[in-house]
Amino acid sequence: MTKHSAVFTINNMRSTWRTLGRYELAGIGAVCLAVGVIGISYGATAVAAGFPVWLPVLLGCVVLAGSSEFLFLGIVAAGGSPIAAVLAGLLVNARHVPYGLSVPDAVGTGWRRSLGVHLMNDESVAMTIAQPDAPRRRAAYWITGAGVLLAWPGGAAIGAILGSVVTDTSALGLDAVFPAVLLALVLPALRDRTTLAAVGAGSSIALLSAPFLPTGLPVLLALAGVLVAAREKPEPATALGAA
Repeated sequence: MTKHSAVFTINNMRSTWRTLGRYELAGIGAVCLAVGVIGISYGATAVAAGFPVWLPVLLGCVVLAGSSEFLFLGIVAAGGSPIAAVLAGLLVNARHVPYGLSVPDAVGTGWRRSLGVHLMNDESVAMTIAQPDAPRRRAAYWITGAGVLLAWPGGAAIGAILGSVVTDTSALGLDAVFPAVLLALVLPALRDRTTLAAVGAGSSIALLSAPFLPTGLPVLLALAGVLVAAREKPEPATALGAA
């Protein structure tokens, strides 16, 4: 990287950071903190199940998708085939297809797209679609994605070390932090009737299918809730408005 390109990159990062307000940055910080806490639980659980310390950290950097990582390690720990675990993880990560269709403007083009696609996860997409305009969408996507990229494997590393000392990680209650933070973030969006209907339908599907499907698949099926929003038709223009 030349000196000129390095200066341009630093200035661009500063400009991206200043695009968002204090409220948005606080929300992103809360999300990344929750991701780090769940990462601690993930790393501790992985080591307690007999996996080496480096494995959850490596998966956290390369995969960067918590549900598929939990599913992969769970299947292997239960004696399943690694190939079956990989296929299950890919199936769970199929939710990234609609994610990509919803935030193409934020991901970027050219060489940035390769890194941008890697940063695509539940948190970066959720923070992006909540923004009102293109500059804020891009800023939210990249800041959240970079934060998760640091928080998730970093938390996994801390958890992996703790897992060699604390064997009963469920007693810490770390798994409750992340859902609570996400719920607090999405509550304002539920004021919209269409959004509320879609969330209700998706949540019902996930709850009904959870007892019968492996971890992660109910969330994937919950995406069918967007069909409720798709059925909402815009009001037809009146004769006066059409004129």
